[in-house]
Amino acid sequence: MHIPDGFIGPGTSAVAGAVAIAGTALAVRKAALDLDEKRVPMAGLAAAFIFAAQMLNFPVASGTSGHLLGGVLAAVLVGPWAGALCVTVVLFVQALMFADGGLSALGLNVANMALVGGLAGYAVFLALRRVLPKRKSSVALAAGIAAGIAPNLAALAFMVEYAAGGNNAAPFGTVLAAMLSVHTLIGIGEGVITAMTVSSVLAVRPDLVHGASSVTSAPLIVRGARESV
Repeated sequence: MHIPDGFIGPGTSAVAGAVAIAGTALAVRKAALDLDEKRVPMAGLAAAFIFAAQMLNFPVASGTSGHLLGGVLAAVLVGPWAGALCVTVVLFVQALMFADGGLSALGLNVANMALVGGLAGYAVFLALRRVLPKRKSSVALAAGIAAGIAPNLAALAFMVEYAAGGNNAAPFGTVLAAMLSVHTLIGIGEGVITAMTVSSVLAVRPDLVHGASSVTSAPLIVRGARESV
């Protein structure tokens, strides 16, 4: 999913960069309201997990790659806005220190993985929560399904960008088939990992799971539920 320099034209990259800057600024404001002292360490752990997971890349086509995203997991644990910031920080460090994704494509990668993959994935999670029974097991199930869908949401966002300003290094149909097939497989793994991780945290510290606020009894979490679910 990391886009290298030159794969998408400067015009499309500039538009995505503006979207990424605006989205990140909004995430900073929203996360400041959502995060409490309990979830700050969890945000750090989520960012560390995402960093490790994204270092394992699978080649897709003409310099692009696929990997686990981790945005839905972070969003369910610490909230969608803080989760998006976790992914953004990871992408920034990867681009600067490991040349994983181009600097000119950083806005594209943030828009696709942090905003679309994380926030849109969390929207899928919320939609599932509304139709599933209000049990802890449903939280893990919804998180797993949303995490499984999120990679293809990000892949589709990339395909829109490729159609708008791609360098035509490969035919659109070839890239689309490669992106969706690889990220469907990645989504299965990410869904399983996310569901297992959320289930494990729920078993020991349900108060730390932002997405489980409506099924826990702690007053602070119930208050958060009215604000975010």
